[in-house]
Amino acid sequence: MVEDPPFLRNAPRTAIDSGSTVGFVAVKLHSESRLGEIYMIAVDPDYQRRGIGSALMEFVLDWMKVAGMSVAMVETGGDPGHAPARYTYEKLGFGLLPIARYFKKL
Repeated sequence: MVEDPPFLRNAPRTAIDSGSTVGFVAVKLHSESRLGEIYMIAVDPDYQRRGIGSALMEFVLDWMKVAGMSVAMVETGGDPGHAPARYTYEKLGFGLLPIARYFKKL
């Protein structure tokens, strides 16, 4: 297992074009449970549909595997606006876990 220094373990990974950040992905590694959590991924709207999100995901999935994680997790919305994200995750082999999460406004 290869370990990043503590200051890099949860650092965001970025996609750069002509010196500008066009996308990023942020990950948390949960070493005890060997779970890699992708807790945020974003691509500039002007750069979407070019494979940047998929490339970022593939990069961190490989990085998590090298870091000793055995499972990767990502969450997204179930609304139509998140359909492209769901498509990307499913294309990369993620499976949907049917859970119910309830909220109550206080």
